[in-house]
Amino acid sequence: MDAEEYVEAVLAIVERIPRGRVTSYGIIAEAIGTGGPRQVGAVMSQYGGPVPWWRVVRADGSLPESHHDEARQAYLEEATPLRASGNVNMRQAVWFPDLD
Repeated sequence: MDAEEYVEAVLAIVERIPRGRVTSYGIIAEAIGTGGPRQVGAVMSQYGGPVPWWRVVRADGSLPESHHDEARQAYLEEATPLRASGNVNMRQAVWFPDLD
């Protein structure tokens, strides 16, 4: 898979994440079958603006601090399950792509 195909694969998965749900960088990498969480993060940082980027979080349900305020507003609007800490409740909100 070349770099352009990888970007398209990541963004295609992010576009499918339902409202009120999230997935992790690692889950996306695993679904694609190549790369890892850092590669997915790099794609999101460069190309993720037009897709619902707030639905992609770290495995513990957190986002970088720089994204927190904007993402929190989206979580509240979408009724995404949150913990008292402000992190997404991964047990309730995680979504796994079905790439069959």
